[in-house]
Amino acid sequence: MPQPGRPGGTDAGPVAIEDAGAQALAEALRSSFNLIKLVMVLLVGAFIASGLFTVKPNQVAVKLRFGRPVGVGREQLLQPGLHWKLPYPIHEVVYIPVGETHTLTSTAGWYAVTPEEEAAGQTPSPLPYLRPGVDGYALAGDGNIIHVRATMSYRINASEPLSYAFNFAQVTNLLQHVLDNALAYASARFNADDALYRDKLAFQELVLSRVNALVEQLKLGITLDVREVRTSPPLGVESAFNEVVKAQQQGDTKIREAESYARGATNNAVGEASTIRQDALTRSNYFVKTVEKEASNFLGFLPSYQRSPDLFTKRLLAETTQRVLTNAQFKTYLPERADGRPRELRLLLNKELEAPKKTETSTAR
Repeated sequence: MPQPGRPGGTDAGPVAIEDAGAQALAEALRSSFNLIKLVMVLLVGAFIASGLFTVKPNQVAVKLRFGRPVGVGREQLLQPGLHWKLPYPIHEVVYIPVGETHTLTSTAGWYAVTPEEEAAGQTPSPLPYLRPGVDGYALAGDGNIIHVRATMSYRINASEPLSYAFNFAQVTNLLQHVLDNALAYASARFNADDALYRDKLAFQELVLSRVNALVEQLKLGITLDVREVRTSPPLGVESAFNEVVKAQQQGDTKIREAESYARGATNNAVGEASTIRQDALTRSNYFVKTVEKEASNFLGFLPSYQRSPDLFTKRLLAETTQRVLTNAQFKTYLPERADGRPRELRLLLNKELEAPKKTETSTAR
């Protein structure tokens, strides 16, 4: 009889079946391990990819490890580009928009305006009173009520954005209170007339300086630009106030016109006086020179006259007559009479005959 375990025995079939099953199991386990390895590689890749993040060009980022910034000094700021982090809660990324301009508007001292009126630039209907809890206002230094409003732009300093991002929970609300404080501070130090129209530029400069002082004191790490500061009287008295302002402006215009006319008249008078003085000086110099010349001629003729007065007189008369009658066509001399009596000269002067006028004959036929 055949023995078990030997070739040709009765157990050869079950042994072959067991070897095939073991081989199939080994191949299945090998495939499973390969699949697990692939899944693990994919999981590792997904884990690495999940930690990638991008910082935009107008931003810087700070990576927090268990709530604290990673790095020291400038190394804490992640510049624009691709970066990697561990998953939350190990790492957390805070983005800081350093390249953006933010705008705030303070309306705590302004009258109530609906969004539609704000968009259209319209003023609400005036009321003879202020509505508590609705209309804002500010007290001027002289005790009068005025409305004030300011719009501020700011940018986060790229050199110190951590102060802005981590020192305060709500920086926007803090800046809103800073701007409100600056408007109240400036209003209390100006009279209503000065804040409303006489010295609005100085009012705006005081608001800006107050905001800058508070920002530096709080170390917010931002750069400010107060773009607009508006002031207005209460709407109920705005028309009367505008009439006063208009009258004041007209008075200032008349004063400027009068001052301009006075300056022009003064300049003209000074110019005319200078011309008159210059003309008088010229005439004086000419007269003095003429007198000096005549005096010099007189002194030159005096010795000749003293030697022979009669001869000098006749010679001077002849020279003068020749000079006077140079262009005369007819010359007639009347000698003195021997008896010394004057002669009587009678002249018949006829009017020059007029030349006959030429008459124009008509050639028209």
